[in-house]
Amino acid sequence: MAGAGDGAPGGDLVAGLSRAAWPDVREGALVLVPVGSTEQHGPHLPLSTDTVIAEAVAARAAGVLRAEAAGAVLVAPAIAYGASGEHAGFPGTISIGHEALHAVVVETVRSLAEWAGRVVLVNGHGGNVATLDAAVGRLRREGHDAAWAGCGVPGGDAHAGCTETSVMLHLAPHLVRPFDAVSGETRPLAAIMPELVARGVRAVSPSGVLGDPAGASEAHGREIVAAMVRDVAGRIGGGRVDERGRLLGPGVPTQEARP
Repeated sequence: MAGAGDGAPGGDLVAGLSRAAWPDVREGALVLVPVGSTEQHGPHLPLSTDTVIAEAVAARAAGVLRAEAAGAVLVAPAIAYGASGEHAGFPGTISIGHEALHAVVVETVRSLAEWAGRVVLVNGHGGNVATLDAAVGRLRREGHDAAWAGCGVPGGDAHAGCTETSVMLHLAPHLVRPFDAVSGETRPLAAIMPELVARGVRAVSPSGVLGDPAGASEAHGREIVAAMVRDVAGRIGGGRVDERGRLLGPGVPTQEARP
């Protein structure tokens, strides 16, 4: 988020890379790269929802990591376009697809590797997962110290429901429109997945919502974001990575990480 945890120009630690001049940047730093999307999130949430969440989690996780390790941790500008083909048909959605996103991730990390010590991509959009697995796995095979972590919420609804609405009420309430009358597809994701994959989100939910925003609150969003930050910061601090570059949580055996 703009201004979140930014260090003073010229200081030892610069949180926001976009605000830094090159002499401010410490070589060998850990760099967090938020990865989001520009896609529909129902009639009540902005197209930037996934990017806003990824940016906020990355910035707050950077603050935790700086405090714990007293080292240089920077947050790069977000990659704001993702693989969002499932949301085609909703005006406003911009998807660059898997191939283009793969190229963007690979070239971003290769460029960062010229001066950064370690790169972690913080992902806010589920549609990017397959691409991140492929791209970060490739980068690691090339010898780059790269990994990625998602902003997941165990038990949360799939898209623009109570979970994301609550999070956005906490992070950017001025961007949330009234949602009392918003309805979505509330069947379990497994039940709708075949049609969703074949025909896209609009075929199963004309509103674009997978879940139900009813009951969303800023307080719930604050709790969710805090849990996301703890999880992402803990995974980064732990440093355990599987063959796809996914950062693992405590106690997860590497060989059992693949679903």
